[in-house]
Amino acid sequence: MPLLEVAGLRAGYGAVPVLHGVDLEVEEGSNAVLIGLNGAGKTTTLLNLAGLLRGSGGAVRYNGVDLGAMDTAERVRRGIVLVPEGRRVFPALTVAQNLRLGAWPRRRDSRRVNVNLGRVFELFPRLHERRDQLAGTLSGGEQQMLAIGRGLMASPRLLLIDEASLGLSPKLVGQVFAAVRRINAEGVTVLMVEQNAGVLGSADRAFLMQKGRIEYAGKGSEMLQQETLRAAYFGD
Repeated sequence: MPLLEVAGLRAGYGAVPVLHGVDLEVEEGSNAVLIGLNGAGKTTTLLNLAGLLRGSGGAVRYNGVDLGAMDTAERVRRGIVLVPEGRRVFPALTVAQNLRLGAWPRRRDSRRVNVNLGRVFELFPRLHERRDQLAGTLSGGEQQMLAIGRGLMASPRLLLIDEASLGLSPKLVGQVFAAVRRINAEGVTVLMVEQNAGVLGSADRAFLMQKGRIEYAGKGSEMLQQETLRAAYFGD
């Protein structure tokens, strides 16, 4: 049984529909990518999965449980954690304080919080070096590391990552993608939203979204080999 099942999902903002029947499945332990151009509905999909935006139709099941009536806090407690687009760190707080805020849902388990903090610092040594530095003074790449690290502090089972490569140099993009692969290798299921086709090569499963619908689903490497898809969406 897939960890995440989305069937016929419809959602939008007010009277403006964005998703028109999204269907996708993500297996536990996999590294999945939802890719498409701006305005395709990728972020709207993640917001719905995280419980920040209610759907108007369809169903979402996580570990066999219908998420329809479940609020964001309960989804986080069950292991669904969103790393939002734009990083959204707290600039006036230190790196360490930002990370500990991410651990709020697990705050009563101090041992787990400390283990997770050590895990984040091992994954991102730069954050350990800057743990007492204000988050607002970090570079864009460091803030992205912090956003991902903050998500890991909540002990995710399913990590939703929105546009991790946005605004980063190619070198930093490579570092962030490598970190995500390591997170996945350690057992966390990952669903990334991306416009950067470079992430497809390592994806177990890739979904191409256009105008609020999934137009293609398959292995990331296979998507890269589809000439018509490359021409239409990646400009090749």
